Amino acid sequence: MKKIILSCIAIVACFGFATAQDKGNVEFGFNGGLNGSFIADSRWSSDYRTGFNAGASADFYFSKDWSLKVKAIYDRKGWNNDVIEGDRGVLYKTNYNLDYITVPVMANFHFGNSGNWYVNFGPYVGFLLNAEDTRFKTDVKSDFNTTDFGLAAGLGVKIPVSNYAKIFLDYDLQSGFTDIFKDDINYGNSTVNFRNSFNVGINFML
Repeated sequence: MKKIILSCIAIVACFGFATAQDKGNVEFGFNGGLNGSFIADSRWSSDYRTGFNAGASADFYFSKDWSLKVKAIYDRKGWNNDVIEGDRGVLYKTNYNLDYITVPVMANFHFGNSGNWYVNFGPYVGFLLNAEDTRFKTDVKSDFNTTDFGLAAGLGVKIPVSNYAKIFLDYDLQSGFTDIFKDDINYGNSTVNFRNSFNVGINFML
């Protein structure tokens, strides 16, 4: 399943590169944002944890209204107020940070009088960099799967500031559909990531 998803992402990305035609049909951007994330399974969801993201994007136009947007994002996810067992069976509350490099590949639809509004959707793959229990500063990366797959979607607007640059504001969300934990700790119930964010950035047109 994971190989199929990765293959589809690669094919779609290659299609975008091939169909971006003339000069001016590609936009490169940089952005940062504030994340709100949590985890959930079919019976339970955690408390939200605030994080951040920073990344770069490329938008390959293949018509006036449609483009393919590819991002590479440093993405801090996680959750708050979990319970762990310490020495002598003592229970402690703790928070978790999960740091990913997330790569969404999304169809991007542009609308409005000047085409500066956009909505996008598509798959993403995340590569786990670090995982930490914040109470004891413990590295818990070995408890988690190193890849995370899911769907991403977003809505935003671009504000021209010159002939070659646009500031953008957007909201996006990610919904995972593969288990983040390496072992089946939930007895067959997959635990998945959820993340939404508010972002600001700048695009440069080529």
